[in-house]
Amino acid sequence: MTDVVHTIQAPAVRTETDSLGTVDIPATAYWGAHTARALENFPISGRPISIHPRLVDALVIVKQAAARANRELGVLGEEKAELIEQACRLIRDGRFHDQFVVDVIQGGAGTSTNMNANEVVANVALELAGRPLGDYAFMNPIDDVNRSQSTNDVYPTAAKISIALALRDFLGEHEALRESFAAKGHEFHDVLKVGRTQLQDAVPMTLGQEFHGFATTLGEDEDRIREVLPLLREINLGATAIGTGITADPRYASTVRRHLSELLGEEYVTARDLVEATSDTGVFMQMSGVLKRAAVKLSKICNDLRLLSSGPQAGFGEIVLPPRQAGSSIMPGKVNPVIPEVVNQIAFAVVGHDVSVTMAAEAGQLQLNAFEPLILHSILTNVSWLGAGCNTLRVNCVDGIQANIDRLDSMVRTSVGVVTALTPYIGYAAASALAKAALLTGRSVADLVVEAGLMTRDRVEFLTSPARLSGMDNATGPVAVIGSDGVAQALLSPTEADSI
Repeated sequence: MTDVVHTIQAPAVRTETDSLGTVDIPATAYWGAHTARALENFPISGRPISIHPRLVDALVIVKQAAARANRELGVLGEEKAELIEQACRLIRDGRFHDQFVVDVIQGGAGTSTNMNANEVVANVALELAGRPLGDYAFMNPIDDVNRSQSTNDVYPTAAKISIALALRDFLGEHEALRESFAAKGHEFHDVLKVGRTQLQDAVPMTLGQEFHGFATTLGEDEDRIREVLPLLREINLGATAIGTGITADPRYASTVRRHLSELLGEEYVTARDLVEATSDTGVFMQMSGVLKRAAVKLSKICNDLRLLSSGPQAGFGEIVLPPRQAGSSIMPGKVNPVIPEVVNQIAFAVVGHDVSVTMAAEAGQLQLNAFEPLILHSILTNVSWLGAGCNTLRVNCVDGIQANIDRLDSMVRTSVGVVTALTPYIGYAAASALAKAALLTGRSVADLVVEAGLMTRDRVEFLTSPARLSGMDNATGPVAVIGSDGVAQALLSPTEADSI
């Protein structure tokens, strides 16, 4: 006789209840009814909030600080507080991030995000306690995990924390890119070239000066970003619904602020006016604007890299970018500046997201801004994309840039722009006439100056030396006395010239 083995299968779903009725939840899900409603209501971008891991971290840090504060104030039992803390630590370690599933674009001012966090923390805590998922009589997402809180103070606080955490990662990449440009500035410090203004030939400079300028502008943006960071540490936690602190112990705001600061290792401050702070999005607009500034300036640098490397035969051809991939499906051998191009596109997106932040901030009404999910998603996306852009620009482009020495030297030797150096000695009108003659005849400025009897050859060659004009040689020469006919009448030493 054959034994029959009966397999008992676990139910595929569990049933939960909220104020609207019952909801079937996947049996193994750590989220619950409120999250299920959000999944049904907001199938918008297809991108869950877990794409922003710093947001998940920030949410559970807030929940952990709240549990500590509630335990200290005696409104949450020791066992529950400890279970919530343990659950938050596990999530911060990177576990359960896949359970943060609501869409980044959602109605409700972030309520769905907050409820998703409450439910995941509660169910992880239940599992730690050996209880079944969904046993909210033992650990309730709202009454326990969300105790003394509202979405309206949790979400903006978590938003600020997540942006601050993400900026640390971004600044690391931005600083590394700046250092790469500075290294190239040092490498190219003695490589002469012709500078340009309005895409027209100007005066000599060095390629090193150009790349050092790129590094300097990046450093200035880092300073502007750091100026905003302290503003992100002003929070409205304890405000609850609209800033009055309803449902929270009067001591809660100061207590939770202290625990939050301890968890983050930085001093956070409670806003002086919690009603204003609950509705205000000024810091987000400022942060978005600073990121836009950094993106636009980075994009300008990428424009320059594309121009300077254009060619290789019919363009500027002053620098050579590392070849990263074939540039055409029809033109053999073509290599495009794909790395600067992708950074350009990141910058365009950042500018667009800044417009979204601006419109969402303007649309706030009365005691709350309902559009903070779009604001936060836009800013966190900008920080993430800019960090990735800085990384690929450094690793796959800037570190490998080479100078086209022969072409640069040829352009410097034939440049008419050096005539600018003669203006203090022969006058603007005479220098302009010489420049026109040099362009028309193809002759050198030095030959024309000597033929006109304005200077000796040694003198004009000294004054128009590209190395001197670029600042590589800081020697100074005599100053001319210009006659009424625009011709130099005498050459005086700098000391003599200062005396008249």
